[in-house]
Amino acid sequence: MAKLYLIPTPVGNLEDITLRALRLLKEVPLILAEDTRTSAKLLKHYEIGTPLLSHHKFNEHQQVSRIAERIAKGEDVALISDAGTPGISDPGFLLVRTCIEQGIETECLPGATAFVPALVNSGFPCDRFCFEGFLPQKKGRQKKLIALAEEERTMIFYESPFRLVKALEQMSEFFGENRRACVAREISKLFEDFQRGTLKELITHFTEVGVKGEIVIIVEGKPKREIEEEETE
Repeated sequence: MAKLYLIPTPVGNLEDITLRALRLLKEVPLILAEDTRTSAKLLKHYEIGTPLLSHHKFNEHQQVSRIAERIAKGEDVALISDAGTPGISDPGFLLVRTCIEQGIETECLPGATAFVPALVNSGFPCDRFCFEGFLPQKKGRQKKLIALAEEERTMIFYESPFRLVKALEQMSEFFGENRRACVAREISKLFEDFQRGTLKELITHFTEVGVKGEIVIIVEGKPKREIEEEETE
């Protein structure tokens, strides 16, 4: 029986791809790609000539049934995003759900994703954490931050470089300016950078030096001292 393969692709260094991923990308008759231009660079680097079909958040609702039908008829399909693991803040969920509902086998390969190295290298506890991805840009953003102010686990966010300082300022408002955080930029790329400090210190730093690259924000959970102080009061 054919299946849907969810294949992680490098978030930076092109060597961060598994041998199995390369084999499958060569063997399947079709690759669904978030941006075919971006994915074409990866495939060209590894001399993979498999046809690409665009599959992104603007067309996935219209495509999932047709793709599931192709797999059901015996055609293996691989899904990749621009970088990282499909479905993690990228298209993938709808297609996986549709395949499962129709009894089509799905398989996700282990591999690259930006938030894992950012979390592990942040210096914050990573035994328990919550992944929030991108915060709502407008509606629901304040409500979400208010709720997360009580979160005791390490928190992980994705953010655009254009909104980083604003996001840090909002977190400072709701979490407190002394809450510790780490901003990881350009994971696995030439100019990978980790900046650690309080939210106040990070706001000052990025206001002064500017921001470029892909961003992961790691924020410590509500410190025990704050919880104990509230309980005492």
